[in-house]
Amino acid sequence: MKVLLVCAAGMSTSILMKKLKKYADEQGFELEIAATGVNHYKEECGGYDILLLGPQISYQKDNVAKGSGKPVMVIAPQDYGIANAANIFKEIHKILDK
Repeated sequence: MKVLLVCAAGMSTSILMKKLKKYADEQGFELEIAATGVNHYKEECGGYDILLLGPQISYQKDNVAKGSGKPVMVIAPQDYGIANAANIFKEIHKILDK
């Protein structure tokens, strides 16, 4: 699975990125993950399965979905705040398994 995290500047997601990668490793599935700012997602989204938006830019969801042509999910603020990887992956699977 390839996930691109998108936030305001591409920096606030580093802790979340590490927790998601650790969770994927513990669960035994392969995860490629990167982060970028909302102003650069178009250049970077090509090889990714899904884009995850930080809650602070949830208002950009429709624009990012149109601009990327990929599934886009806004991370719930409570999951983002504590980097709840298990809940985030549950939501990712709901979208990708449709």
